[in-house]
Amino acid sequence: MQQPPGFYDQQFPDYVCRLKRSLYGLKQAPRAWYTRFSSFLLAKGFRSSVSDSSLFVYRHGGHTAYLLLYVDDIVLTASDSSFLRSIILQLSAEFAMTDLGPLHHFLGITVTRDASGLFLSQSQYARDILARASMSACKPSATPVDTSSKLSATDGPLFSDDTLYRSLAGALQYLTFTRPDITYAVQQVCLFMHEPREAHFQFMKRILRYLQGTLDYGIRITPTTVSSLTAYSDADWGGCPDSRRSTSGYCVFMGDNLISWSSKRQTTVSRSSAEAEYRGVANVVAEVSWIRNLLLELSIPIRTATVVYCDNVSAVYLSDNPVQHQRTKHVEIDIHFVREKVRVGQIRVLHVPSEFQYADIFTKGLPRQLFYSFRDSLRVRPPPASTEGAY
Repeated sequence: MQQPPGFYDQQFPDYVCRLKRSLYGLKQAPRAWYTRFSSFLLAKGFRSSVSDSSLFVYRHGGHTAYLLLYVDDIVLTASDSSFLRSIILQLSAEFAMTDLGPLHHFLGITVTRDASGLFLSQSQYARDILARASMSACKPSATPVDTSSKLSATDGPLFSDDTLYRSLAGALQYLTFTRPDITYAVQQVCLFMHEPREAHFQFMKRILRYLQGTLDYGIRITPTTVSSLTAYSDADWGGCPDSRRSTSGYCVFMGDNLISWSSKRQTTVSRSSAEAEYRGVANVVAEVSWIRNLLLELSIPIRTATVVYCDNVSAVYLSDNPVQHQRTKHVEIDIHFVREKVRVGQIRVLHVPSEFQYADIFTKGLPRQLFYSFRDSLRVRPPPASTEGAY
């Protein structure tokens, strides 16, 4: 530690400044703040979640509370309003904080509550992205990607403004938090941020035109009595024209509510479609295992096996067949991981026809009507109509 420039004390050259509070920008500030805040919560009886270090759970007698922390933004809920107010008072006595009332805006996500549930959207954020790209008045597109586009790293000349490309790609990534319908398209443009080309930017503009026509869309979450998990997994075998690596995607539902989704290029080349599909199954099984552990900490144990739907018959057979084939030795770890979950009764891998494979929307471009059908199944919809009973 040294005295900062401009505040050097000639009389006490070995002295340093003692900070009364953490400063933003210091590398150790986030850790110091988290340690300070979590220590206070633990002393008050909260327990830090093993599955998610930003989640704190309080359970004592008939009282239950969940607190989610992101830097200095907090979402807090409790089993009854009086207990919730007591927690807020304790936090306000210890930290300088403001109670913003019922959840309505968190990290750029607008939360609209009505009698039937919650609606999560980022409509204003989407408008800001269009304004940044100077496309606020562009014509809308029906889908974010056509059925034949496969981007290559060598398509066309280099794009003139790579900073703009990276800025828009990063912003679109954050938008996928409430817009799973653009996840695959955004994943594709993010593959070329190191050296974007004109063809890649034209692909991105198609996404922006699609957003222009669906600015107010978001994801709908409704109460459900069903506590089972259902997952869909798919892979586009050898879809990358440069490396021939596959793209795997999945979505996980709790009841009718979509709670997790992903579109990601696989790290290795698959030698068959069955191998590509099975690697995708292993990815969603890992995600489901984490979700089951998280729900267990929230006192919502999943007592039935999670069904994972896959449209590749060979991958379904591999999940339950104890015979080790010569052609599957190189994916042995993934096979044993999934089989172990199947054996203990946590997972069941079943076949689903392609017309009901919702994960297709995360691995490839789809025809318009099929895209609309799958988008609606993911519960990506326009905001609910305002009614007199809304609150």
